[in-house]
Amino acid sequence: MSAGPAYNEEKGGSSSLGEPEYGHDPASGGIFSSDYKRHDDLKEMLDSNKDSLKLEAMKRIVAMIARGKNASDLFPAVVKNVACKNIEVKKLVYVYLVRYAEEQQDLALLSISTFQRGLKDPNQLIRASALRVLSSIRVPIIVPIMMLAIKEAASDMSPYVRKTAAHAIPKLYSLDSDQKDQLIEVIEKLLADKTTLVAGSVVMAFEEVCPERIDLIHKNYRKLCNLLIDVEEWGQVVIINMLTRYARTQFLSPNQNESLLEESAEKAFYGSEEEDSKDDKAEQASLAKRKPYVMDPDHRLLLRNTKPLLQSRNAAVVMSVAQLYFHLAPKAEVGVIAKALVRLLRSHSEVQYVVLQNVATMSIKRRGMFEPYLKSFYIRSTDPTQIKILKLEVLTNLANETNISTILREFQTYIRSMDKDFVAATIQAIGRCATNIGKVRDTCLNGLVQLLSNRDELVVAESVVVIKKLLQMQPSQHSEIIKHMAKLTDNIQVPMARASILWLIGEYCEHVPKIAPDVLRKMAKSFTSEEDIVKLQVINLAAKLYLTNSKQSKLLTQYVLNLAKYDQNYDIRDRARFIRQLIVPTEKSGALSKYAKKLFLAQKPAPILESSFKEREHFQLGSLSHLLNAKAVGYQELPDWPSEAPDPSVRNVEVPEWTKCTSREKRKEKVEKPFYSDSEGESGATESADSEPETMSGSESESGSESGSGSGSEDEDEEDEDEEESEDQSEEKEEKKRKRKEAPRKGSLESAGSEGEQEKTKKKQPLQEGKGGSESSSEEGSLTESSSSESESGSEAEESPPEKEAKKKKAHPSSKPATKAPKKGSKEISLLDLDDFSPPPSQPVTTSPIVSTSLVTDLEGLTLTDTTLAAAIISPVFGAVKTYELLHRMTGEGLSVEYYFSRQPFPPDSRMVAVQIQISNNTAAEVKNIRVSEPKLLSGMRVQEFQEIETLPPGETVNVVMGIDFCDSTQAASFQLCTHTRQFYVSIQPPVGELMAPVFMSENEFKREQEQLLKMGVGKLTGMSEITEKLTLPDKCQSDHVIVQQVTAAANVSRVPCGSDKEYRFAAKTVSSGSLILVTLEKKTGNVAHLTINSEKMLIGTMLVKDIIHSLTQ
Repeated sequence: MSAGPAYNEEKGGSSSLGEPEYGHDPASGGIFSSDYKRHDDLKEMLDSNKDSLKLEAMKRIVAMIARGKNASDLFPAVVKNVACKNIEVKKLVYVYLVRYAEEQQDLALLSISTFQRGLKDPNQLIRASALRVLSSIRVPIIVPIMMLAIKEAASDMSPYVRKTAAHAIPKLYSLDSDQKDQLIEVIEKLLADKTTLVAGSVVMAFEEVCPERIDLIHKNYRKLCNLLIDVEEWGQVVIINMLTRYARTQFLSPNQNESLLEESAEKAFYGSEEEDSKDDKAEQASLAKRKPYVMDPDHRLLLRNTKPLLQSRNAAVVMSVAQLYFHLAPKAEVGVIAKALVRLLRSHSEVQYVVLQNVATMSIKRRGMFEPYLKSFYIRSTDPTQIKILKLEVLTNLANETNISTILREFQTYIRSMDKDFVAATIQAIGRCATNIGKVRDTCLNGLVQLLSNRDELVVAESVVVIKKLLQMQPSQHSEIIKHMAKLTDNIQVPMARASILWLIGEYCEHVPKIAPDVLRKMAKSFTSEEDIVKLQVINLAAKLYLTNSKQSKLLTQYVLNLAKYDQNYDIRDRARFIRQLIVPTEKSGALSKYAKKLFLAQKPAPILESSFKEREHFQLGSLSHLLNAKAVGYQELPDWPSEAPDPSVRNVEVPEWTKCTSREKRKEKVEKPFYSDSEGESGATESADSEPETMSGSESESGSESGSGSGSEDEDEEDEDEEESEDQSEEKEEKKRKRKEAPRKGSLESAGSEGEQEKTKKKQPLQEGKGGSESSSEEGSLTESSSSESESGSEAEESPPEKEAKKKKAHPSSKPATKAPKKGSKEISLLDLDDFSPPPSQPVTTSPIVSTSLVTDLEGLTLTDTTLAAAIISPVFGAVKTYELLHRMTGEGLSVEYYFSRQPFPPDSRMVAVQIQISNNTAAEVKNIRVSEPKLLSGMRVQEFQEIETLPPGETVNVVMGIDFCDSTQAASFQLCTHTRQFYVSIQPPVGELMAPVFMSENEFKREQEQLLKMGVGKLTGMSEITEKLTLPDKCQSDHVIVQQVTAAANVSRVPCGSDKEYRFAAKTVSSGSLILVTLEKKTGNVAHLTINSEKMLIGTMLVKDIIHSLTQ
C-alpha cells in the first residue's frame, strides 16, 4: 500500500486512499480508530526517507497521546528516528520518549547514546532537549549518566542549557535522593550565575532539593534582589517566596519596637509640660537606653526591588509580592499592596477567589489597609457564591463604627438575594458586626427579629441561630424576643433553628416562666419524630424546668425521659440515663445530684463570633496550605523573626582585583583633575560633596547595567570584559565633557543665588574650604568603593543619578549637558523609582517664592551672611507639605477640615506659629457662620482666630490662616469650631519641628553659639544643653541632597555652610521664646553617623532628635 501520493498533496487536499484532509485537527474524531492498518500507515511513514512524512506521523502520534490513546506499540518505530536531523521531528520524538520511556525501559536505554551525542550538539536547543529527555527517563540505571550530563550542562556557555540543567536537578533528586550532596554542588555553582534566565530555575531546584541550606543564598542574596525585575514571571514567584523565608531568618522584625515607640511618644507628649529637672533627667536616660529600630540595608533592598512588581500583569507575581510585604515590611509601608490586590479583583473568578482568601486573612490584622477600597468588595449579582461569601467576609472584617451604617445597608440588599447560601452567610455576618460593634447591636437584633417573619424558612432558621448568640450577651433586656421566638416552634422545621430556640428557652426559663412549660408540652408530643439535635435540647429543657419549676414540669420531664430511654440513638439514651440520675435523687445516686442546679444553670460565657480566617494566620499567604487551611505536602513553615540579627557581613561579596578596579581608578583621577584646576567655577564644598561621590557610586555598579541606570536590572549578555571596558571608556568621555561644561553652569547657579560684588567674596571663601573638603571626600569615596558590595553600589547607582539630573534640570535649564541628562533620568525614574522620586518639573522654577529643596540647599551653600537672602527664600525649606485632619467629614456631618503648618511667618504676631486651615463643604446645603470659639488652652498659650466665614456654598473649599502661640510645647491647642447649627470640639497638636523658624548664620557664628550653649550647660547638670545620638544611615540617604531634604522635612531649620563634606549643620530658633537650636549631623565610617543637638530647651531637643532620626532612617 503506497501512502506517498496522499501525504505529498497540499494541505486541504483529500487522499485517494480515504485519508482525512490535512486541514483537520489531527486529534479530532475519525482519524484514530482501532483499525490496525492506521498504525501500519504510521510505521510506514516513520520509515520513510521524507522528513515531511515523519513529521506528520509524529504529530498524529503525539495527538493520540494527548487524547489518552495507547501508542506504546509504535515505540520501536519512533526510537529509530531519535537521530533524525530535522529539529521538529526530533522534538516530537523526545516528547514521545518522555511519555513511554518508563514503560519500555529496555528500548529506551538503546537511545541513551543518541542523547549523549545530542548533549555535544552545536545547537543549544538540541543540547537542552537532549538533557530534558534524558532527565525525564526515570530509569534508575542511568542515574550516573544523568548526573554527568547535568554537571556538564551546568558549565555550558548557553544560559538556556544551564536553565535546563537546573530543571533537571529536582527530577534526578526525586529519582535518587542519595545524589543530594553532588546536586547541592551544582546548585551552588548555578546560584552564582549572573543571567536572569537561570535565576528562577535554580532557585526552584534549591527549594526542592535543599531549602534548609540557607548559607548558599548569602553570597547571592543581593544579586537575586537586583536581578528579580528581569527574571521571567514564574521565576519571580519562586524567588520572592524563597527570599521571604530567607529574610525572616536573617533580619529583625521591623515592627518589634512599635509598642516601645508609642510609649516613648506618649511620655514625650505628657512630659513636655513638666518642669521638674529630675523627671527630665530620668526621661533622657530612658530615651538614651532605647535603641531605635534601624532597618538592615539588605532588608530595604529586597522591599525596594520587589515594589515595582506590584504592577506586574501576572496575578501570581503580584500576590507573591503582596505576601512578602505583609510578612516583612514595616506596618507603615504595607499599605502599598492594597491597591495592587484590589486591581486583581477585576480578573477571572479563579484569581478573585485566591486573592480574596488572602485579603480576608490580611484584613483581620491590618484593617486600615483596605478601608479606602471598601466599595471594591461590594457584591455583584453576577459573582459566584464562593466569591460572594469571601467578599462578605472581607466586608465584615472591615466594619467599624465609621462605616457600619453603609455596610449594614449593603447587607439589607443582600438578604433579598435568591442565593440561599449567600443569604445565610449575610445573616451570620450581621451577627458578627453586632458582636464586634456594640453601638449597632440593638439595631442588628431588631433587624434579625424582623427576618423571623420572612417567608423563607432557611432565612428564619439562620436568623434564629444568630439571635440566640446575640441574646447570650444581654438576655435580661430581651425577654420579649425570647417569647416571640418560642411561638416559632410551631412553624420552623429546620432542626438547628428548633434546637437553638429550645436552648434559649431552657437557659433563660426564669424570664419566661409561663411559656417554657407549654413549649415542653408541645415538644413532648412530637418527640419521637424530631431530629437527634432537637431531642437532645428537649431533654435539656426538661431537666432545667424540673430544677426551676418542678410543680408544673415534673410529670412532663419523666415522660420525656422515658421516651428518650428507648430511643434508637445511643447518645440520646445515654443522655436520658445520665440526667435522670442527676436530677431525680435516689438512694443509689451519688454526691453529684446535690450540684445539679449549678451544673445545668451555670452562667455560660457568650460565644465569640470570630472570622473563620483567623486560624489561617500561621500559614504563609499565597500558599496552597493557606488556601486549603491544611498543611499541604512540601509546605515549609514561615520561620519566626530572630531575637538578634545574624551577622550581615555574610552577604558581602569580595570583588576580584582584576574586574574593574583599574578603570575605576583611572576614571576617578580624570574626574578629580578638573575639580582642582577649575578654580573660578567652584561654588563651595557642599556642591563638590554632592557631585563627587555620586559619580563614583554610579561607576561602582557591578550588576551588568550601565552606571546611570536606575532600574537595577541586568542584561544576560553583558558579562564580557570587553563590553565593560568599552562602557567605561564611553563613560569617561561623557565625564570629561560634563566637567568641561561645568564652569558656565556653576556660574549661572551663583548668579541665581546672589548678585554683584558679593559674588567675589563667596567664590574665594568656599574655595579655601572646598580644597580640604574635596580631599576627604575623595578618600571617603575610595574607602566606600573598596568596602561596599555590589548590591549597595547598585542601589546607590539607582538613586543618585535621578537626583543629580533633577537638580541639574532645575538649576541650569539653558546648558547643553542638562538637555541630554534628563533623557537618562526620565528613563530611570519610569522603570523603578516611581514612588521614591518626584519627576523633574517641566519648567525651571526661578521667580516663584516657593523654591525646590535642592535649589534652596545650593543657594544656602552660596550664602555666608544673614543679610543677602530675603525671608521669602527662608520659609519654603520644606519638600512635601504634610496635611493633618482636624475634622472628618463623617464626624463633621459633611464639613471636613484639614490643616498644615505653612512655615511662613504670621504677620500679626511673630511669636505665633502660622497654621493654614482648609475648610470644605461636602453637603448639599450651604454652611454659615464658621468660626472659632471657647479655646481651651494651657497657661501661656494664645490663639489668634481667623475671621468668621459668613457662608460656605456646597462643594466649595476655603483657606484661612490662624496663629497659635504654643509656648514651645507640643501640647495640643483645643477649641470649638462652630457653624450656625453645630459645635465641634477639635484640637491642633504641632510636631516639634514646626515650633521653630530657620536662622541663617555663618560657620563661625554657628561655632560661637555652640560654645556659648555648652558653657551654659556646665553651670547646670552635664548634658543639659547638648544631646547626641548614634544612627545608621540607609543606602538611599547617603547624598547631600537626600540628607538635607530629610532633615528639613522633619524640622523647619536652615542649613549652615560647612567646610567639611562629612558634616551637616542646621540652625533654627523657637518661634515663641526665640531659643536657639543647633543641629549637627556628622558622618563616621561606613553608614554610621552622629546627630548632635544643642539647645537650652532640652525637652524640645530630645523630641527633635527622635523626629530627625526617624526621618533619616525610615
